[in-house]
Amino acid sequence: MLTKVYGAAVFGIEATTIIVEVNIDKGIGYHLVGLPDNAIRESSYRISAALNNIGYKLPGKKITINMAPADLRKEGSAYDLTLAIGILAASNQIKSTSINEYLIMGELSLDGSLQPIKGVLPIAINAKNEGFKGVILPKQNANEAAIVEGLVVYGVENIKEVISFFDAKLPLTPHTISETDDANINAENLEFDFADVKGQESIKRCMEIAAAGGHNIILIGPPGSGKTMLAKRLPGILPPMSLSEALETTKIHSVVGRIKENYGLMRERPFRSPHHTISDVALVGGGQYPQPGEISMSHNGVLFLDELPEFKRSVLEVMRQPLEDREVTISRAKFTITYPSSFMLVASMNPSPSGFFNDSDSPMTSSPHEMQRYLGKISGPLLDRIDIHIEVTPVPFEKLSEERTGEKSSVIKQRVIKAREIQTIRFNATSKTHYNAQMSVKQIQKHCVLDTTSKLMLKTAMEKLNLSARAYDRILKVSRTIADLENSKTIEPHHISEAIQYRSLDREGWLG
Repeated sequence: MLTKVYGAAVFGIEATTIIVEVNIDKGIGYHLVGLPDNAIRESSYRISAALNNIGYKLPGKKITINMAPADLRKEGSAYDLTLAIGILAASNQIKSTSINEYLIMGELSLDGSLQPIKGVLPIAINAKNEGFKGVILPKQNANEAAIVEGLVVYGVENIKEVISFFDAKLPLTPHTISETDDANINAENLEFDFADVKGQESIKRCMEIAAAGGHNIILIGPPGSGKTMLAKRLPGILPPMSLSEALETTKIHSVVGRIKENYGLMRERPFRSPHHTISDVALVGGGQYPQPGEISMSHNGVLFLDELPEFKRSVLEVMRQPLEDREVTISRAKFTITYPSSFMLVASMNPSPSGFFNDSDSPMTSSPHEMQRYLGKISGPLLDRIDIHIEVTPVPFEKLSEERTGEKSSVIKQRVIKAREIQTIRFNATSKTHYNAQMSVKQIQKHCVLDTTSKLMLKTAMEKLNLSARAYDRILKVSRTIADLENSKTIEPHHISEAIQYRSLDREGWLG
C-alpha cells in the first residue's frame, strides 16, 4: 500500500515541503531514497525501538520510502515522526484519511517520546503558505510554531498521542500562545543599565547617537577604561523590534536551534560577542551543511568584537560585504543560500599593543611606530564602514566614588525611539532604508543638505585635521542623526562640529 505524509526541509531561513512516500510490498527490506543523510538513514533503528515500546511494530515486509523532491538533500533527525507515521499508515496500523492534511515533524526517542527540533518557525510559515490544516510537532516547539496566525498547531509529547489522534481515539487540543505564556515577550534586560556607569558622559552620548542612527561604532582606549562595560549596555537603549524584525530574527535563531524551549517570538535584540579566535566560516556562516554565522545571529541586533586587532585579518575582511549589503551569500556547487545580516557593529580596541599609548602615568608606553603597526591590522575598507570612532579614557577616582547614579537606559531609550520614528517617516517610501546609517549617496544628498557655514566648517576640518575622503559621508550621516535627536529638520553647524569629533582614526597620528 502506498501512503504520502508531509514534512519540511529548511534551506537558509526558508522551508520547503518534503513529500514522504511510503510503499509496503511483498518481500523483506528497508529502502530509504531521496538524498537522506546519515541521521535520517539511522532513523529506522529509532523508529523500530519506539514502535515496539508503545505496542506497535515495523511490518515484516519490503518498505520503500522516497523523500521528494529527490534532488534536494535532507538532513537531521526531525523526520523520525514523519517516517514513522507514514509506515504505520501504509501498513494499515493507522486508518485515518486526514494524515495528508498535516505537516508532521519530530525526533523520536527509543521510548516513543519526542525531542525538540530546529527550524520550527520557517516550517510553520511554510505549512500555512502551502495550505496545510495544521502542524504536529514536539511539545517543546509548540510556542514557536504558534506564532504563525491561522495555523493549527498540535504539540505532542509522544508518538502514541499522534497515533491516537489519527485513529480518532484521543483528540488533541490546539496550542495557542498569549503574551503571558511567552516568557520572552516584553522582557527588559535590566542586567546592564547605563545608570550604573560612572562618568563617561561623552561615551554615553556616542552610544545614544549610534543607537539612534544604527551607526557602527569603535571604542579606543586602554585596558580598564570601560569599553566592554559600555558595549554591553548598548542593547538596552535600542528601540524595540517591529513584528517583521522579530519574525525574521526568530527564524534565524530557530534554524540554528537557539530558541529556548517553550519560548515563542524573540523580542529582545540579539547581542553576540564572539571570541577573537573565531574562524571566518563561524563568523559569516557556511559549512558542509550551511548554517547562519555570528553576523546573521546578530541580525537586527549588535555584533560586539572585543579587541578588534586580535581577530585574524582574513576574518575581519569577510565582514566587508555583509556590512555594505546587510546580507551574506554562501555559494556552493549545487546551491546558493542568502542569510540576512543587518546588524550594528560595535568594536573595541587598545590604542597600542601595551594598551597605554601616550599615557604618562603608565610605564608600559608604546612608540608611534608600534602603534601604527598595531592599528595596521585593521584595513582601511573595514574602518570605512564604521561611522563613529571614539576615544575612551579611564574614569578618575572622584567619578568612581560618586554616589549619584547616571541617566537610566530607559530614559535614553525613549530619545532613541523618537529619533528612529523621525527616520521611519523620512524613509517611508524606501523599503530598504530604515535608519540613517543605511542611507545611500543619493539619500545623503537629499536629506543632509548643509548651509554655507556648515560646509565651510566641514571643509576646514577635513583639511586641518587631515580627515580622509571616506569620512565625508560618515560625518553627514552622523550629523543627520544628531539633528534627529534634537528634532531639528536641518543640519546645523554644531551638529557637524560634534560629528567631526567622532572620526578619531581618520586623523593624522592614528592611521596617518
